[in-house]
Amino acid sequence: MTVTSKSRSTESTQPHWLEWLVGAVSAVLIIAMTGWIAGEAILHQETAPEFRVENLATQVVKDGFRVEFEIFNDGTSTAAAVKVRGELIRGGQVTETAETTFDYVPGRSSSRGGLFFSQSPAGGDIRIRALGYTEP
Repeated sequence: MTVTSKSRSTESTQPHWLEWLVGAVSAVLIIAMTGWIAGEAILHQETAPEFRVENLATQVVKDGFRVEFEIFNDGTSTAAAVKVRGELIRGGQVTETAETTFDYVPGRSSSRGGLFFSQSPAGGDIRIRALGYTEP
């Protein structure tokens, strides 16, 4: 702390207690973050992408029907160029297919998308699955 008297300044020899508190909290945070990063680096095991898909909603659009879905990557590795196919099934037969490609689906995360069909999905089943991916 600086004390000014008649244009003279002097430094206090003892730091303020708040400086000690801030320094201690900062040191604890740095040690904790360093330990967490080191633990992740040592214990982290790469696993191949594992996809699962959940249908979210079907909506009527101008030229047909949009089926919205979410694709989850339960693996730890990022997948690139993830190709997804949706099939409209009626009476055990595939009557229509639609495809899309995601640029990336990071590990332990999800992405959302939609597929367009010209036929109504009502009265049929929609099966959506990942077809393939590349390693980025």
